[in-house]
Amino acid sequence: MSRHHHHHNHTSTQPDWDAMGPLLESKAEVESPLYRQAAAWLGELTPPAGVRRVLDVGSGPGVLTTLLAEAFPAAETVAVDPTPQLLERARARAERAGVADRFQALRAQLPGDLSGLGSADLVWAGNMVHHVGDQRTALADLGALLRPGGVLAVVEGGLPTRRLPRDLGIGRPGLEARVDAAHSEWFAAMRADLPGVKDVVEDWPALLAAAGLTPSGSRTFLLDIPAPAPAPVREHHVAFFERLREAPGGLLTDEDLAVIDRLLDPHDPEGLLNRADTFLLTAHTVHTARR
Repeated sequence: MSRHHHHHNHTSTQPDWDAMGPLLESKAEVESPLYRQAAAWLGELTPPAGVRRVLDVGSGPGVLTTLLAEAFPAAETVAVDPTPQLLERARARAERAGVADRFQALRAQLPGDLSGLGSADLVWAGNMVHHVGDQRTALADLGALLRPGGVLAVVEGGLPTRRLPRDLGIGRPGLEARVDAAHSEWFAAMRADLPGVKDVVEDWPALLAAAGLTPSGSRTFLLDIPAPAPAPVREHHVAFFERLREAPGGLLTDEDLAVIDRLLDPHDPEGLLNRADTFLLTAHTVHTARR
């Protein structure tokens, strides 16, 4: 949801990744427990001692790259992203985590540069394939990076995130359901604007099989942080709603925007930082396949 363009402008549907860096980073940090479980599952599918190179394709700020480096201690782990500022964040994170000696950052345009990434025992593509017009070809290109027996893990789907009660006590009940509807509309426009876009049924195991891989299971990982949510979660909620507030006009009603303004007000007793009823409930699905 780029803030720089009017809604009818072609580029308005494509995210401004650099501007989104802090939000992407805080989201992945808050969701780390879920991703640690996913990494542990991947360690059951492919023994960590045998994994020498891991590619995190569309790594963003590298939260997952570092988690994968921790889960696969014998591997060189590579953050792959087109945005230099996000790769800088990834580098700094690898330093802080003490894995910089086996971390690499590769700037690559996706999907165009996929073939130049070199081979790997594990390829992780987290919410990246849906940003490529031709998802079927992208999966085949990702699969082609695998060494024999290697695993491709594609994060797509799951459940919409919930942060607040259905009835907040301000505005019309069901705010988050309307936010989901607005996001679906934006997502459809974002997909429609991608170069070379092709519609496919989003049956990920079938798409992985069509890419010449052998599906090895899909699993959904749940994150449940009950109310009252701790400060980092609330701060992430604030960042999420601030980003939403900057979205192109027309997706949410003025009434809902007024409610969001109150949620963002640090001095309002109904604000996100002051409510005792904010929580975080979400789920992400990881689809895997072997070469």
